[in-house]
Amino acid sequence: MAELDVRAVSKYVRISPRKVQIIVGTVKGKPVEKGLHILKFMPQKAAAILEKIVRSAVANAGQRAGVDVDSLVIKNITADQGPSLKRFSARARGRGTQIIKRTSHITVTLSEKSL
Repeated sequence: MAELDVRAVSKYVRISPRKVQIIVGTVKGKPVEKGLHILKFMPQKAAAILEKIVRSAVANAGQRAGVDVDSLVIKNITADQGPSLKRFSARARGRGTQIIKRTSHITVTLSEKSL
């Protein structure tokens, strides 16, 4: 049986890629059901975002013929840097300092567990 990968992509998410990458290691390689359970009870903002994207990937897999949704495994999650929003904050003596608000492009890849 050929290897089948299903993807879900979320772009321009207003969270730093570094914050997402910290969470990624906890769920990568785990079955989808277990990964969703772990993400649900993590306090970080990135965990809620990742949970939503994983659920979207599972829904995408359900649309394909011949995919067993119960045997899906989280193959890979990548959090790449998107464009940064640049803002200024007022400081003493009429100065301004730059604030960089980072964005992420998050990709979740699921595959079927090989028997």
